[in-house]
Amino acid sequence: MRNPVTPDGRYFVVRGRLWRMVNPALSETDRQKLVEELMRARRAVGAAKRQGDTVAEDAAHAAVDDAKRALGERGPVWWRDGAPDLNRHMVRTTPYADWYAKQHEPD
Repeated sequence: MRNPVTPDGRYFVVRGRLWRMVNPALSETDRQKLVEELMRARRAVGAAKRQGDTVAEDAAHAAVDDAKRALGERGPVWWRDGAPDLNRHMVRTTPYADWYAKQHEPD
């Protein structure tokens, strides 16, 4: 089952927490390139940890952050209506609480 996405498409929900979606204004080509960079950086984090190389691990974490920022998942928000960034907030404490509760009502 896919994680629920807020009606405005800004966040998806995992275990009751909001996570910012990729900027929908990115072209599919750019999005795919950035996702590949993100996956490469995540693999580098794991490799550096296995090797105990803290310098390489720090560089890999920075590369993950760079990719996530370029995707719009971190950093300045990609929407322009002035709504706050609720990334990583528990959905029950946000304006999405009622929407989310309806997603989990028993049938």
